[in-house]
Amino acid sequence: MIETAAGMAETHISWIFFLGDRAYKLKKPIKTAFLDFSTVESRRASCHREVELNRRLSPDVYLGVAEILGPTGQPCDYLVMMRRMPPDRRLSELISHDEPATQCLGEVARNVAAFHTTAQTSAEISKSGSPDETWGRWESNLSEMDKFEGRVVDTQLHSHIARLARRYIDGRAPLFESRMAQGRFRDGHGDLLADDIYCLEDGPRILDCIEFDDKLRHVDVLDDSAFLAMDLERLGATAEAEHFLERYRQYSGDQFPMSLAHHYIAYRAHVRAKVACLRHEQGDEEAATEAKQLLDLSHRHLTLGQVMLVLVGGLPGSGKSTLSKGLGDALGGIVLRSDEVRKELAGVAKGSSAAPYEEGIYRRELTQLTYQTLLDRARMLLGNGGTVVLDASWTDSRWRPGALDVAESTSSVLVQIRCHVDMKEAARRIGERAEAGGDA
Repeated sequence: MIETAAGMAETHISWIFFLGDRAYKLKKPIKTAFLDFSTVESRRASCHREVELNRRLSPDVYLGVAEILGPTGQPCDYLVMMRRMPPDRRLSELISHDEPATQCLGEVARNVAAFHTTAQTSAEISKSGSPDETWGRWESNLSEMDKFEGRVVDTQLHSHIARLARRYIDGRAPLFESRMAQGRFRDGHGDLLADDIYCLEDGPRILDCIEFDDKLRHVDVLDDSAFLAMDLERLGATAEAEHFLERYRQYSGDQFPMSLAHHYIAYRAHVRAKVACLRHEQGDEEAATEAKQLLDLSHRHLTLGQVMLVLVGGLPGSGKSTLSKGLGDALGGIVLRSDEVRKELAGVAKGSSAAPYEEGIYRRELTQLTYQTLLDRARMLLGNGGTVVLDASWTDSRWRPGALDVAESTSSVLVQIRCHVDMKEAARRIGERAEAGGDA
């Protein structure tokens, strides 16, 4: 049920007045590093732009632009005129009261995926996806928060956030280039927040996209969606955030690596931390706590999103394949096995019998080719955002520097694990495996 009592709300850039079944948004006459509402003309243009853009997702909510007339009867300011939404159906309200929201989030995911499919794209928009542009957005945000270090922002934490973000971007050029080529960068929403989504009986209404800077909407569609996932997690709804992203993946057909989702969630948390810092500067004391929580969230996802190259080595029967599979499952990584690659290169079946040491498929030149192929494939996968587990003996020290080079060139974390077991136990395991058959 829609309330009809008069009321008022405030954001860091607007005042919203509620009268009957209407809401009227008045933009504050301010100028910041990222917007300029300092003149009447700039506010008028922004009001019209806001209506135009938001009608893409909620055409029945954005009714038009109203004039405020001064003493002379001439317009002195402008208002965005909207249909008033029921506050109890706000997604953030449902989450805070532990009311079911998964159905609504599924519908939101479907609507956002459909919106992204038809949203404008171009060569210019796609350029925003380059590693340099991606880091540029981070760098701009980081620099705007410099003045809050030591007061609201922990200096050491903020420096580590910057290092983790830069490291991810530096090693993922193939991933960003691939997404640019696929047309994944579009004119999106730019500010998907649970406060601005209403779960109505006839479907969700998604409001309040960014209108004051087109470049802030020209983002990866996953980046756009990650904003809502971040906000749900900020509200304590981690399961709902994961549900939303999984539904978005399903409806969009976008098989993105989870490391990229973590990176974008971290970026969005950092953006909101900046906004909280600005609110604190305007006198909102509680915003300082919110900024710190958001920075912790950003740091956690950057940590989770680190791309890793894991070497699991040891002699036959030492358990390296079992450990590799477990690590691959736990990390969401891709496991490459030297035994499988070796037999693939030799053109023999995976379950065929092994040859004696340094004979047949274990001759030195094929071993060399096997390790080089493992490292080449790992380099490609790491560059595209996937964690890789390499299951091989690694007994020859010549190959470990090559793995280090792959990790460094893709800005990935290198983890090296050596498996060891009693020789009698290893022989028992090998015997059982041979009897069972079927394993490479």
